[in-house]
Amino acid sequence: MTGTSSSLRGKQRRHLRGLGVALKPVVFVGKEGLTDSVLEAVEREITDRELIKVRLLNSVVGDRRELSAELARRSGTDLVQVLGRTALLWRRNDEEPRIELPE
Repeated sequence: MTGTSSSLRGKQRRHLRGLGVALKPVVFVGKEGLTDSVLEAVEREITDRELIKVRLLNSVVGDRRELSAELARRSGTDLVQVLGRTALLWRRNDEEPRIELPE
């Protein structure tokens, strides 16, 4: 599965953004950037939840949007939104889907 955000349509993206409002960040990216441990944490959390928030700490070097897009690409997720220093990522769990997207 690729981490391209173009696979989600507008209505689906809006639905996921609405669900993401109540979420707290579960993965944090620090000054070391996109390390293997960050990618492992994203994999673990996205498998369990399908929709997660990732917080880019102030110590992160680089553009937040570019880093978020790179994280989505490397983790095989869809980048739903970047708001401030927080990225919202989604990937369907094909074995146990939890979120029903609108058509």
